[in-house]
Amino acid sequence: MAAALQVLPCLIRAPLRPPLWGRPVVRLASGMALAEQAQQLFQSAVGAVLPGPMLHRALSLDPGGRQLKVRDRSFHLRQNLYLVGFGKAVLGMAAAAEELLGQHLVQGVISIPKGIRAAMEHASKWEMLLKPHSRVQVFEGAEDNLPDRDALRAALAIRQLAEGLTADDLLLVLISGGGSALLPAPIPPVTLEEKQMLTKLLAARGATIQELNTIRKALSQLKGGGLAQAAYPAQVVSLILSDVVGDPVEVIASGPTVASAHNVQDCLHILNHYGLRAALPRSVKTVLARADSDPRGPHTCGHVLNVIIGSNVLALAEAQRQAEALGYRAMVLSAAVQGDVKSVAQFYGLLARVAGTHLTPSMARASEEEAAKLHELAAELQLTDLQLEETLEAVAGARVPVCLLAGGEPTVQLQGSGKGGRNQELALRVGAELGRQPLGPIDVLFLSGGTDGQDGPTEAAGAWVTPELASQAAAEGLDMATFLAHNDSHTFFCRLQGGTHLLRTGLTGTNVMDTHLLFLRPW
Repeated sequence: MAAALQVLPCLIRAPLRPPLWGRPVVRLASGMALAEQAQQLFQSAVGAVLPGPMLHRALSLDPGGRQLKVRDRSFHLRQNLYLVGFGKAVLGMAAAAEELLGQHLVQGVISIPKGIRAAMEHASKWEMLLKPHSRVQVFEGAEDNLPDRDALRAALAIRQLAEGLTADDLLLVLISGGGSALLPAPIPPVTLEEKQMLTKLLAARGATIQELNTIRKALSQLKGGGLAQAAYPAQVVSLILSDVVGDPVEVIASGPTVASAHNVQDCLHILNHYGLRAALPRSVKTVLARADSDPRGPHTCGHVLNVIIGSNVLALAEAQRQAEALGYRAMVLSAAVQGDVKSVAQFYGLLARVAGTHLTPSMARASEEEAAKLHELAAELQLTDLQLEETLEAVAGARVPVCLLAGGEPTVQLQGSGKGGRNQELALRVGAELGRQPLGPIDVLFLSGGTDGQDGPTEAAGAWVTPELASQAAAEGLDMATFLAHNDSHTFFCRLQGGTHLLRTGLTGTNVMDTHLLFLRPW
């Protein structure tokens, strides 16, 4: 993994070293810099959810090569295995599947982001690439994660393969984040442009992601269980790399192998609510009316096995193990961080203050007001799995430096036309929060990185900050507030100290949302 991730030479002057297994924490001061440790832990989180290892943990062949085992289920193989896939991590997943399944694989079609093969080749990630004479056909599309004609061609090819299967066949479906944009196939006569226009109108009027997905599924040939329906009566095994908080299989890539729980009335209610029903194109009205009168009723997916093979939880667990090996008291706060990035940044800033006073007896205790505000923010963010009280208690009892880990996917309300992504904006906002008041005799560092290696339309995965960020920026004439007002976090970090605060990994070939690391180390 060390060779696969590129690290800024101005930040780390030597190759990443292996974990300091068994070394006492008193030797950390003369060991790696805190920033280097943070990047090493981020690297370990990504390494735990790479496509190859995950797929090999989920699939195996019996010694005779006639049975495919998926967790506790077995499927008979007799030249009847087909493969389709869509998503940011699917190229590496397909390469691993091809290596494992060999001649059992008859044919495959995958839809992947434009340019990802070239990126993997450039980074010499040969394990992420299919063999030269692969039986898997590759389509690239959905540039900038937007459905396009190339992705539509891929979706139609996937549908054609699925519809040609029989009861004797087995379809292996590989799904990862970004899959929805890579599988656009509107139900005729709805066109791709009409579906995109309706989606944009709903989003502009404040529709939630759940509401958008309900409409997308209703107008899609393959989403909301459509792919499973197309493959019937073949057996379907869906291996899913989750990029959604809580890992709901019906939401990831809009649930192509999961029966939709919504009906036409749900769609009409949403369209009425946002005042769009009267303005619908005739084609959309036709499709909704046809579905409303479908005599077959709702589709079922009893012939499908859906398996989550990788998630943010697994990534955080590995980073926690590596942090403990480095001598930290490591705790996972939450794998479900979501909400507005401003509130998330305030939460981490207060957490550093409150946890720091628990860790360092010589520091003044956090005020009751600060502790109350921390709990108030936690309640507002609705982090369903948050372990706040347990974490603060553990910090109070720690005799060593602390590493707090979390993951999820905050959201950014765009106000300007700057360049950045949610991880860089979160890091910049946390840096501002950390600098609001002295934190005492303690080193603090916060890192936020996207596990896919690309934060927004930039070449960085994220960034790291310390409480000194404001003074460092001021020394270089950079006004943090101005950059934040324009959502221009990437430009800020590129200019600050020659870009040393940026986390650069290149595309990783996987995608399980974001990883947040907060380090607290007493002097």
